[in-house]
Amino acid sequence: MIPYIVVGAGFAGTVLAERIANKLGKKVLLIEKRNHIGGNCYDFRSKEGILIHRYGPHLFHTNFKEVWDYLSNFTDWHLYQHRVLAYVDGKNIPIPFNLNSLYQIFPGYLAKILEEKLIKNFSYGKKIPILELMKNKDKDIKLLANFIYEKIFVGYTQKQWGLKPEEIDPTVTARVPILISRDNRYFQDKYQGVPEEGYTVVFNKMLRNDNIKILLQTNALDLLKLDINTKKIYFLGKEFKGILIYTGPIDELFEYKYGPLPYRSLKLKFRTIDKEYYQETATINYPNDYDFTRITEFKHIHPIETSRTVILEEYPKSYTPNKDIPYYPFFTKEAMNIYSKYKNLAEEFSNLILVGRLAEYKYYDMDDIVKRALEVFEEKIK
Repeated sequence: MIPYIVVGAGFAGTVLAERIANKLGKKVLLIEKRNHIGGNCYDFRSKEGILIHRYGPHLFHTNFKEVWDYLSNFTDWHLYQHRVLAYVDGKNIPIPFNLNSLYQIFPGYLAKILEEKLIKNFSYGKKIPILELMKNKDKDIKLLANFIYEKIFVGYTQKQWGLKPEEIDPTVTARVPILISRDNRYFQDKYQGVPEEGYTVVFNKMLRNDNIKILLQTNALDLLKLDINTKKIYFLGKEFKGILIYTGPIDELFEYKYGPLPYRSLKLKFRTIDKEYYQETATINYPNDYDFTRITEFKHIHPIETSRTVILEEYPKSYTPNKDIPYYPFFTKEAMNIYSKYKNLAEEFSNLILVGRLAEYKYYDMDDIVKRALEVFEEKIK
């Protein structure tokens, strides 16, 4: 009998499969529904040789040295620091909104007044969520906050989530704060980059072990059954007494017993352009214009000399279970109540471990999920 079954070949499942195989020397069956490993981090080269992120841009950034060091066992890094612009009133301004953005938008004299007040109220280098900035009583700061809210947050948030910023969980808008600095980088983490040869090569190296057997294009739930009465797990009709590590949607695992969990999905439109570069930086957001939220040009992330370029337009959309890709958990009070029921049910299975964005219904960045998987290995498996 196989001692470990891992469902899902994204970062959560791959890290745990790698640790079990290499550190414990145990056999692992890794089951993946898609026809490739890597989850949403999967990338490939276009016929022009451009490295394309199939499910949207993935930029690695972390302050966790142990995570950076762990992944460095499987890759060299292209030291890339992401910069994002937003198309606002005919200008491309740095995002997150910072002091440089301020001077591009407002007349110099007014920008100077606003800069001084921001530093006095919050201090230089601070990150301020937009909803917090809007509560400030100073009339000039309030003017600025309303401008940023209307021009940058409202349109983008409504396209991305179908709701206004104040209608969604505050942690979502806090992910893109206002920076009281002149740092134009999108992330300020100590370690930033992308794998030199791409993410797919990293995953292949991590899973290169005879103890790991991979089943692609296989729906694990066709092979597994969880009996919620006996709290036993069955694999191919026989009781499975090993450890099941599940990284897929928790509601799907329990056959939507308490109803489906809400997500937002994306329609991704790739275009090949007959010019060397299409835009001035890797990503430009369009909060107020067009139906897409942003355009990413991959040559800025993985530089290569070609006469053509590939861009990606992202169109947010509603999510239908078993039809669309669940990109972003939709954190409503009702959703969290549903998730807590699934979580409580899962905890009744002694040999079931849930890890990952879909299984834990939580927004994880890549470094967070690698860290989480390493911790789960140390605390629950090793």
